Formats: sequence, C-alpha cells, structure tokens
Amino acid sequence: MTKFLAILLSSFVLSQSVNIDLTDIVQLDELIAHAQFHNKEYGDGFFVFISKHYGKLKEEHSKKHQEEREDHEQLPFSHQSCTHIFTVFVLIQTDVELPKVTAVADTVSHFFYQESYSFLERSDIFQPPRYS
Repeated sequence: MTKFLAILLSSFVLSQSVNIDLTDIVQLDELIAHAQFHNKEYGDGFFVFISKHYGKLKEEHSKKHQEEREDHEQLPFSHQSCTHIFTVFVLIQTDVELPKVTAVADTVSHFFYQESYSFLERSDIFQPPRYS
C-alpha cells in the first residue's frame, strides 16, 4: 500500500512538473480522434501528426489548414502557461537594546514537599518478584 501511495504521489509531482492538467488527460480522446482524421485525410503517421501539432511543422500546418483551427484548440497539451514564483527573503540586521533587568533578591520560599505516593511502597504490586 505504501509503494502504491508513493508511486501515485510521484506521478502527481511529475505531471505537475511537466504541466499536465486533468483537462489534458480528459482530452486524450480528442488527440486520438484527430490523429485518426490525419491518418485518413493526409496519410500522416503518428509521429508526423505530433510534429504537425506540437513540433517543427506546427506553424506550416496551422497556416495551411485554418479550417481545423477549432479542432486544434481542443487538443491536449496546447495551453500556454508561464508561471514565475519570486521568493524574496530579506534579513535586516538591527541592533535591539534590551532593557537591563535588576537582580531579584533571594527570597525564602515556603514550599514543603509532601510525598503523595508513599502508599505505593507498601503495596505488593510494585515490589520486585520474590522467589519462594
């Protein structure tokens, strides 16, 4: 169970680091359907299809086939996002003067400790075992 949980959490971290959203996973059927369309219409293999939509041939394919623009917007992994996180941690050294504390005079305490657990010594329960 712990291995499964570790693999699941690792896959979540991996998917977040490569910017894969849940919507991308849901849209995988659109990717497969559009790849099949390209195979039937243009005779493209899967790697040519990937190159036309995500690689070097993307600009050329977008210019030539404006009628497929709505289909292209439904494909997964096509969202553009840029996230920047700026974390600033500033240490400012300041001199803080603490007020001087006067010494407290020794006072006589009126505290008397009375043993409240002395009855346990007489009990047989808390005694070491005896050999008979």
